[in-house]
Parts: sequence; structure tokens; C-alpha cells
Amino acid sequence: MGMAPGLERKTRRQPVVGLPQRDPGVVGQCDELPARLVIQPRIGRVPALVAIMIMVSIGTFSWSSIKALAVHPRSSSVVMIATVVTVVYTHNLAIGVLVGVLLSGIFFAGKIAQLFRVTSEISSDGRVRTYRVEGQLFYGSVEDFMDAFDFKEAPERVVIDVSRAHIWDISSVQALDMAILKFRRDGAEVEVVGMNDATETLVDRLAIHDKPGAMDKLTAH
Repeated sequence: MGMAPGLERKTRRQPVVGLPQRDPGVVGQCDELPARLVIQPRIGRVPALVAIMIMVSIGTFSWSSIKALAVHPRSSSVVMIATVVTVVYTHNLAIGVLVGVLLSGIFFAGKIAQLFRVTSEISSDGRVRTYRVEGQLFYGSVEDFMDAFDFKEAPERVVIDVSRAHIWDISSVQALDMAILKFRRDGAEVEVVGMNDATETLVDRLAIHDKPGAMDKLTAH
């Protein structure tokens, strides 16, 4: 049997209960989305990703650190700026962190070297010169260590007191060797006192001033 035209139109317009309704505008946009991603990847994908990253960077960046550059120590500011510039230039966070760590180590070594000093006094009879070393003796402070000695003076005995110092590396051991051998070459008796256990272990293993042929190595330089 046939159905009346009006009833048929009314039946077609009634939605089916329980099924989601389709919005023609939303459906149309969803149908176009794959085409946009395939046809225009640079416009539809990359710029959106870049925009998201830029907004994340802006939201997470500590803007107060820019004002703090004038207040923080100069070395800390240099490390921060160098790290950021390296990351932006190389697009590699690991390289930026490595540069920051290396610069921090260099600045730290320079700061520790400034805390190093050597004082001296001579006995009342002028026969014994005592040098007192204070601070950390390493590659960054060996130059100041050697400059503190007066090798033109000719005392009978020289005492190098390192009870307030610590020897860290082979450069400092070689500087100690050089100082001892120069004094001995001029006829002075040299004694090193006050070494802690770590310093004594390092000096015993690396030093040459008490080994045969040490003076020949000095004259060879």
C-alpha cells in the first residue's frame, strides 16, 4: 500500500531516538580537515605547532630573570645568556647545557684562585725563610704560587708550610717541584711541612724533587 505524501515527509523529518544528531557545518569542516592536512601541511600543521611552542615558551619563561641580570653576579648572567644563545643557535639543549657547565667551571676556578695567597717571614738571624701557603693550589693558582717565592734570596733553609692549603692536580705538584728544585740549586735546604693526607698521597705519587735526576730535569727546562 502507498503512503500519503504528507505523512511520508513527516516521517523522514523525525529523528531516530538514541542516535547523535549531525551538524552540517561541523561535519563539513571535519570532512575538509584531512584534505587541509595533506594538501597544505605547512599552513595547517607546522605553523600551528610553532605557535603552540611559542605560547608555551612565553608562558613558562621567567621574565623576572631579565631584570635580575643587573643584580646577579656578572658570571651568572654570562652563563645564562651564553646557554640561551647556544640553545637558540644550535637548536640543541644538550650543547647549551654543556656550554653553561663549562663556563660555570671556568668562573668557579677563577673565583677560587682569587682566594689563594702566600705569605712569608724570615727568622731573626736571616737564615730561615718560611713561606705559608693558604687556599687551593691547582692549575688556576700555580702562577701566583710561583710568583710568591723570591729565588734571588739565598737563605740557608727554606720552609714551605702548606698546612692551610690543599694541592689538587699535577700542575700544582709540578709547581711545587719547580720551587723546591730552584731553591736547592742555589744551595738552600728545603722542607715542605703540613701536608694533609690527600695532598701527601698526590705529592708522593707525582712529585720528582726527591727522585734521582730531578735537578737535571730542571736544568733541561
